[in-house]
Amino acid sequence: MNAAAAGHVVVTGGASGIGEVTVLALIDQGATVTILDASAEAVARTEERLEGEDVLVLACDVTDEDEVADCLGQAVDAFGPVTGLVNCAGIARDIPAERTSAEMFRQIVDVNLTGSFILCRAALDQMGDTLSIVNLSSASGIRANAGVILMSQVLANEWGASGVRVNVVAPGPVDTPLIASLHTVEDRKRWTAQIPLRRYGQPNEIADAILFLLSPQASYINGHVLTVDGGLSTSGIIAGR
Repeated sequence: MNAAAAGHVVVTGGASGIGEVTVLALIDQGATVTILDASAEAVARTEERLEGEDVLVLACDVTDEDEVADCLGQAVDAFGPVTGLVNCAGIARDIPAERTSAEMFRQIVDVNLTGSFILCRAALDQMGDTLSIVNLSSASGIRANAGVILMSQVLANEWGASGVRVNVVAPGPVDTPLIASLHTVEDRKRWTAQIPLRRYGQPNEIADAILFLLSPQASYINGHVLTVDGGLSTSGIIAGR
């Protein structure tokens, strides 16, 4: 695997799931890492588990601009300018549109899309000479993926001349606590049958893609959507989803 760029990487949602695995991979690559997570319990658990590592773990609501700015300020004080940002924080509600309330829709967009934008802008304010941003979307619509992708491409165009690259990783179904809480046994059978590789992804497979996009080996990749889904996007959408 290509080594991630050495530096200071901020990972939202970094106390569980794909974010957690990405943090561990970054540490192995020698990066200093700031973890932002909404769960105070997960933050405490992660602080204890990573004691002694070059890691700062902070509880943070990614939808709160002031809170994000304060956390990024603490991060820069601890480890210096931000060279990488990975937006893994997100929520999901795997239900049909006709059963999705406006309140639920707003909540999903606020965390998954607006939260990612707030972190991108905050990281820009605290960047070093260059900045690589990787936003997590979805190959299957579990997250507000179209909005995240479009926002990322707009920022890639606007900020590229300033030494900022913005890319997207779009996973298919991945074995994480979030997916485990959403997918029943029957759901898993339906999804697995639709995936050409006939299995769910593993968090480390998504983390590998993230680290590649952060790395110098991806220095000329900007505004790209890297789909990591076992071929799901080539096989069509599951009926009723």
